[in-house]
Amino acid sequence: METVTFPMLGDWFAFNGEPYFTLFGLKLYWYGAIIAIGFFLAVLYCTKRAPQFGLTADNFIDMLIVAVPIAIVVARLYYVVFNFSLYQDDLLSIFNTRNGGLAIYGGVIGGVLGAVIVCRYKKLSLGAMLDIGGLGLLIGQTAGRWGNFVNREAYGGVTDIFCRMGLTSPLTGGIIYVHPTFLYESLWNLIGLIILHIFSKKGKRRYDGQLFIMYAGWYGLGRMFIEGMRTDSLYLFGTGIRVSQLLAAISVVAAAALLIINKTVIKHSPEDLLVNKISETPIGADASAEEKSAES
Repeated sequence: METVTFPMLGDWFAFNGEPYFTLFGLKLYWYGAIIAIGFFLAVLYCTKRAPQFGLTADNFIDMLIVAVPIAIVVARLYYVVFNFSLYQDDLLSIFNTRNGGLAIYGGVIGGVLGAVIVCRYKKLSLGAMLDIGGLGLLIGQTAGRWGNFVNREAYGGVTDIFCRMGLTSPLTGGIIYVHPTFLYESLWNLIGLIILHIFSKKGKRRYDGQLFIMYAGWYGLGRMFIEGMRTDSLYLFGTGIRVSQLLAAISVVAAAALLIINKTVIKHSPEDLLVNKISETPIGADASAEEKSAES
């Protein structure tokens, strides 16, 4: 049986189980269950905080109803397009996602597309929706990467680093030690979630869409380095370029440029936030006043 261990944690942390469990006679995969848990936690968080962004819980749920199916489809298409050799002899297998095969960047792109559709149709603030959605994505990504752990995937090359992960080699049956890149990304996302949560709660947000730009930059920065360690990357049509690493680098550059432009060129006021347009007590107004006083 294949084993997953972390030597730095000793013998008490080892996974020897199957990638699925049985409930009421049904075989359910841990990967899907963990993704579902992450999704549930994200929905709980976002619906509770939606009013702080000028939205209602129903607004967010309406967005999810449209965005989630689109995100799943695009996540699958992203994976299939850049890994088509696995499916070209059996096209029907494209529709079988029980064993994974969903790319997170495709999911994010699809989710944003869904948010655009809903916000345009219902005349909602896209920036505010993306801000709360970015926080939800970090929650889902933090939890979801543990689905990769159960599936024994999304790991890096051989290493002797202190936090190495031990895997049973399918070739020799012995233990090999690799970079637990799924863990790196999960922790990176968790740190980003904490930072953006505190940032938003402290009233530091100056314009709708700011948090999502920060999310894109933060996630892209981590993914750009972590992707380079992985052994299962998707490549750009036979080239040596890792697709997700390229997109991550573009995200970092784009996010940095947008943050700088919105800081130095475009003048923002807390009153411009959607939540403050519908509230009698503007969030961040005091902080803005203090900044102006300090500048003078």
